[in-house]
Amino acid sequence: MAGFAVEDMFLKSAAKTLPVGLILMIFGTGGMLAFAALAARKRQRLLHPAILSRPILTRSVFEVMGRLFYTLALAFTPLANASAILQATPLVVVAGAALVFGESVGWRRWLAIAVGFAGVLIILRPGLEGFTPLSLLAVLGTLGFAGRDLATRAAPQVLSNLQLGVYGFAMMVPTGAGLLAWSGGAVWPDAVTVGQMLAATVFGVAAYYALTAAMRMGQVSVITPFRYTRLLFALILAMLVFAERPDALTLLGSAVIVAAGLYTLLTSRSR
Repeated sequence: MAGFAVEDMFLKSAAKTLPVGLILMIFGTGGMLAFAALAARKRQRLLHPAILSRPILTRSVFEVMGRLFYTLALAFTPLANASAILQATPLVVVAGAALVFGESVGWRRWLAIAVGFAGVLIILRPGLEGFTPLSLLAVLGTLGFAGRDLATRAAPQVLSNLQLGVYGFAMMVPTGAGLLAWSGGAVWPDAVTVGQMLAATVFGVAAYYALTAAMRMGQVSVITPFRYTRLLFALILAMLVFAERPDALTLLGSAVIVAAGLYTLLTSRSR
């Protein structure tokens, strides 16, 4: 989660000079090549027949949805707000684990999920003066990442974490190309932006590998609450790097979401 927060910081910085479509293309290419090199080192096939299985195709669709909309949210909304809304991902994953995989989720955790969603609404503040439709980009990104994590759980075991990483990052390239063709505005990055994209790729690859490994090895409803630590790192970076000062409602909503996540973690451990 610390790696993802640092990745977000560099991507948001790069978005000041690069269009989001180009960011997705560069970031996706870098991550794909990094995972491909690691897979080749372990003599793992890059083109495996299992990539055409339903879980992998479903995972690819959600990967595109999550990465596209969350990157747009990073570009057009404050880092603290986008990261806070993203913290609803574990709640969606826990609910999905119960509905899709039949994991046991009692009424107390269902109540915690509902409370967490209320925290998202506090941050979004629909109908109030501070509401901005751009915040919905982070909500769509959250749904995409949750679907990706659930599909990762169902991915064929013959595919390694490295192979999944190759496929996940590869999906960003055509997505970015399509967005760039639609919006236009391609530019040549300067040295500083290249460094930011390189750093984002390094931290993103490390974080992506760790998350994929955790989702495949651990029980989903136990692993996912640890994702809330991302918010702490994001708030610190938002204040130090971008001079953001989250308002009271954002902090309140974040606290509600985190409290709901911690409760699901405690009930999972007690069971």
